[in-house]
Amino acid sequence: MTPPPTSKDPRDSKTNRDIMYVMEGISPGYLLLLGLCILSVTAAGATWFYQVYYGLGLGGYTHPVFWGVYIVTFVFWVGIAHAGTLISAILYLFRAKWRNAINRSAEAMTVFAVLTAAQFLGIHVGRMWKSYFILPYPNQRGLWVNFRSPLEWDTFAISTYATISIVFFFIGLIPDLAILRDRSKGLKKLLYTALALGWQGTANQWKSHSRAVLHLSGLATPLVLSVHSVVSWDFAMSIVPGWHATIFAPYFVAGAIFSGFAMVLTVMIPMRRIYGLEEYINDYHFENMTRFLLLTSWIVGYAYGIEYFIAWYSGVEAEQTAFWLRAFGPYWFSTWTMIICNVVLPQLFWVKRFRHNLTLVFVVCTFINIGMWFERYVIIITSLSTEYDPAVWGIYTPTWAELVIFAGSFGFFGMLFLLFIKLFPIIAITEVKELEIHDKAHGGAH
Repeated sequence: MTPPPTSKDPRDSKTNRDIMYVMEGISPGYLLLLGLCILSVTAAGATWFYQVYYGLGLGGYTHPVFWGVYIVTFVFWVGIAHAGTLISAILYLFRAKWRNAINRSAEAMTVFAVLTAAQFLGIHVGRMWKSYFILPYPNQRGLWVNFRSPLEWDTFAISTYATISIVFFFIGLIPDLAILRDRSKGLKKLLYTALALGWQGTANQWKSHSRAVLHLSGLATPLVLSVHSVVSWDFAMSIVPGWHATIFAPYFVAGAIFSGFAMVLTVMIPMRRIYGLEEYINDYHFENMTRFLLLTSWIVGYAYGIEYFIAWYSGVEAEQTAFWLRAFGPYWFSTWTMIICNVVLPQLFWVKRFRHNLTLVFVVCTFINIGMWFERYVIIITSLSTEYDPAVWGIYTPTWAELVIFAGSFGFFGMLFLLFIKLFPIIAITEVKELEIHDKAHGGAH
């Protein structure tokens, strides 16, 4: 990419120009990628309409597996959403300065991933237009939701997490929206003026903004632990072999953070290269993020080992059989893909040279995302396929409809992200400027 043009406007700092340059112009490559995303979303939508007409049998719903790719993908996208809250809220409370260059993209990914995940609840149950029945409100028909249903737990988790994430994301955007308002013309100026909510950057406004971010960080932090814990209880509260385990809540939370960080790196590395953001997203950020991936990889690997150990130690034949078949049964490929991608490959990050090799980091993070999807596939499919009675065991194979809708979820996520980078700054301008002022005052740079 060519460097951003200079400007004589005193308000137009180098940081403003560099970061907002991402929003200017539309390249053929961008249009091609956006077109592919829209095409995949269209194909997924058409497939879903056909599934509504034909029935859920098109989605591979056959005995004994009635939770298939749709639930696997739902859990996957909820996990992806956790990186934004961790980077924005928890690291903010710990005053980790390296979050400032990546928090905006992570927050956007959180919102988009939650919106993607929420759709799979409706796709899974079939008649999405009747989703209002799962909302716990009094009604004249005397229909009340079943609070013992995992579907209801997920409704509470997703709605709460989406609400906090969107509010947190928008509050952080307000100062940057004011910068866009002052630089824009026409319809864009009207849009940014409305969204900026009269922000003028006064001392009182900054004080209120800082308090709001602090309080929302404190409110959002428990959600990192609670939301995916609730999703894990969809499984752990049952008596299905391989599911009924107390380790599921921390196991799912660690896996969610692991996959979320991998997705942030998968998206940000190409963005950094294409738009010349090396000055703002540098080796310092990749060093910390890859170290975090290494830590969470060990936690996830420990959880895998504990699962097999407890199955053996329990002496319960059904548990032992379920885990033996995971590793050496008909789903062995999924299990070993999960282990290699999530446990073995991240060990490369012990070497500093590999942590700074962005091509290698991108490849490893891509495999981590693949491995984390297979992790959910292994947990859900293998346990349902081989419950207590061997007479009703079965083999599950994803159908073409499930795979098209699964691919469409990535298209939907990618489409929202590509539209976002052309409408809003991919890096928090005001937070980067705050770091620059801090570094100048202390005679150094991060």
